[in-house]
Amino acid sequence: MAHIRDGINEKKKACFKLNEEGVLWFKDRLVVPKDNEAVKRMEAPPMKIRPSDIPKTAFITRFGLYEYTVMSFGLTNAPAYFMNLMNKVFMEYLYKFVVVFIDDILIYSKTEEEHEEHLRSKLREHKLYAKLSKCEFWLDQVPFLGHIVSKGGIMVDPSKISSVMDWKVSEVVKEIRGFLGLAGYYRRFIESFSRIAKPMTSLLERGVPFIWTKERQAAFDELKKRLTTAPVLTLPDLTKSFTVYCDASKEGLGCVLMQEGKVIAYASRQLRKHKVNYPTHDLEFAAVVHALKIWRHYLFGNRCQIYTDHKSLKYIFTQNELNMR
Repeated sequence: MAHIRDGINEKKKACFKLNEEGVLWFKDRLVVPKDNEAVKRMEAPPMKIRPSDIPKTAFITRFGLYEYTVMSFGLTNAPAYFMNLMNKVFMEYLYKFVVVFIDDILIYSKTEEEHEEHLRSKLREHKLYAKLSKCEFWLDQVPFLGHIVSKGGIMVDPSKISSVMDWKVSEVVKEIRGFLGLAGYYRRFIESFSRIAKPMTSLLERGVPFIWTKERQAAFDELKKRLTTAPVLTLPDLTKSFTVYCDASKEGLGCVLMQEGKVIAYASRQLRKHKVNYPTHDLEFAAVVHALKIWRHYLFGNRCQIYTDHKSLKYIFTQNELNMR
């Protein structure tokens, strides 16, 4: 039984591990939007299951055999199907004033009057019923996927990282991986994340003995500090140009995406062993390529200025032959 919080109350919902053998289920491919949006919660309407597929949902309890007739938790294609439905319903409004993330819907507006009109636009037409206890209206800031989003920017949701300061060092690699997973989720807020985390990530390599050194403790403490003091990042304006700052060293690659002097995101990456021996020119250029790849959804088709502290890179467009790398 899953415990679901419904407003201030808590209720239980049945969840079953259903048979997901390939002969029964064929997984749909689901493409989800970027997770730097905010959200309004909407209750999923009951969606009927095709009669021929109903027996595949069968489960046994002490009260007898039951089958689902509408979509339930645990079905392989439930998220993909619901996401597809939401995209079809809101297609003409997507990214104009609606953002959909599976069963979460963000409706954003410039004025209260416009907001009220946006809210009513599609719900009645498609008989989608918003559950009041799961809705919040006319908010200046909204929580979404571990973030708080407002007109001032995006920041880490304090409720999601409140336990970080109490996180104890464990000699179980799985625990270290869990901490790095949490920290890595917020890496866009942490400058030089890869360099800071490197002493800890080395423990995840196969065959490396677990030895908790002072260097790893320092990295652990620094990541906790950075998570709990993360800055507010500005939201990008696609009508304006961007600025990218890049740097590289033997420890890794780092870059910052900015707009009008405000930070939109940080990014970094550790070097693979064979790349550590690359010449400085190649490393600095790799940092530029890394930035262009991870932020291509912002930079492609837009104007941007790229700054690097390696002067020779400016001649790359005039060279007759380039390094194959």
